[in-house]
Amino acid sequence: MYELTVKTNFAAAHSLRNYSGECASLHGHTWVVEVSVVGRELDDAGMLIDFKKLKQLIAKTIEELDHSYINEILYFNSDSKYSNPTAENLARYIYENLKRELKSVEQGIRVSKVRLWESPNASVTYWEENKSL
Repeated sequence: MYELTVKTNFAAAHSLRNYSGECASLHGHTWVVEVSVVGRELDDAGMLIDFKKLKQLIAKTIEELDHSYINEILYFNSDSKYSNPTAENLARYIYENLKRELKSVEQGIRVSKVRLWESPNASVTYWEENKSL
């Protein structure tokens, strides 16, 4: 197996619902996103996936989030615990969207995890268990 990781960032604001503390108020972060993909086979050039192509897929996935108020994005605009724009739910949102994007353009490669940093000292990682290519 090969695992390839790409790191990027975006700026966005959010406010947490059902939370007692400062983060219930509108505030922003420069979020750092690390996306890892895995696969067994390399292409004819000896690559799992071109870094450039993966970066483009990630950029497409986070485009909606960049310079936004995350609470206003439809996915995060309900009362479900999974729609509260926490770092955990943002990591899951990025994972699920990138999973769909990758599946539509690449065979035999899957997203293995998304790590989302809301500050230099605090991150969350989301992955799905028991995945197969």
